[in-house]
Amino acid sequence: MSALSDEVRQIEAQIPPSRFARGWHCLGLVRDFPEGEPHQVNAFGRKLVVFATQDGQIHVLDGYCRHMGGDLTQGTIKGDSIACPFHDWRWGGNGKCTGIPYARRVPPLARTQAWQTLVQDGMLFVWNDPEGNPPPAEAAIPRIEGYDDPDWTDWVWYTTTIEGTNCRELIDNIVDMAHFFYVHGSFPIYFKNIFEGHVASQFMNGVGRDDVARPRSANAAKSSEYTSAASYYGPSFMINEIRYLFEDSSEVSTVLINCHYPIDANSFVLQYGIMAKKPMELDDNEAQAMAMKMGNFVRLGFEQDVDIWRSKTRIDNPLLCEEDGPVYQLRRWYEQFYVDVADVTEEMVERFEFEIDTTKPNEAWRREVEENLTKHAASVGRSD
Repeated sequence: MSALSDEVRQIEAQIPPSRFARGWHCLGLVRDFPEGEPHQVNAFGRKLVVFATQDGQIHVLDGYCRHMGGDLTQGTIKGDSIACPFHDWRWGGNGKCTGIPYARRVPPLARTQAWQTLVQDGMLFVWNDPEGNPPPAEAAIPRIEGYDDPDWTDWVWYTTTIEGTNCRELIDNIVDMAHFFYVHGSFPIYFKNIFEGHVASQFMNGVGRDDVARPRSANAAKSSEYTSAASYYGPSFMINEIRYLFEDSSEVSTVLINCHYPIDANSFVLQYGIMAKKPMELDDNEAQAMAMKMGNFVRLGFEQDVDIWRSKTRIDNPLLCEEDGPVYQLRRWYEQFYVDVADVTEEMVERFEFEIDTTKPNEAWRREVEENLTKHAASVGRSD
């Protein structure tokens, strides 16, 4: 046996970057930040305060007062400013001090960090850029066509905190075809990735496994097929359009949001939400209940991923086979958000396409499902 064949592959893993990705990050639904009170968000390695002013505008500032370090998340909304609970210094949404009740004048340099915000489709976004540049037009988040449309349900939304791991683990999923069978219980029969500019996309057609639970329609028919088109717009916000075809020939179109923001280098907040196009035969309440049922199924899938992330190790040099997809190319695309704009290279943003041949995987997986069904039938027969 040659020395080369005896060589043991070692796992390489650098410390996760302390720098946070440049881009729009969704902090959650606007409805979760009610007016009249400050809200605390831990993101980008610091504490932020979110508050709405009398004109309905939502603002995000650094969470600590620049006077003597008071906690603005414990402060009070006064007019169009947030007042520090320590000495009542007032801070406007643009970061400028708007007043000090006991002082003759406001120091001209009295300013704190303000974060550019975007309210769109019921969600609150903040722009993060370590260089302090405003968002370019090409980084815009697309509008959700079905949002605020009476033919679609409202958001069903979930939030969970992931500790002890970096958010790159979540990004890797966009190229990971095989885990959809082993973790999420479906056959990916078509799988393709396209990366270009700040967008990374995944196109997939799938069939549900007969040996695991699957989402159901309003009349309880199991889904048999689905088509999915998912795109990350920047480093942390994915829009996923999914159409389910059920065994009774009914269809349901959904939009799934998959987004996150970093707390620090080794933890992040994962958020995901779903809305569905209302079937004609359902009233509004029934349609929202259907969306909730489908959301709970999606939630199971995300929880399966979370269990994997919490126990796996970080690996910068994964050992891959042909069917594993373009992991290294995806990470090269992702790197553009962690370097200065001047250091973004052409290979990070140039168009890249890769389609996986799913023939061999599906042959193996169908045999596995048949074996599982046979074993299950035998065990049921013995119990009878």
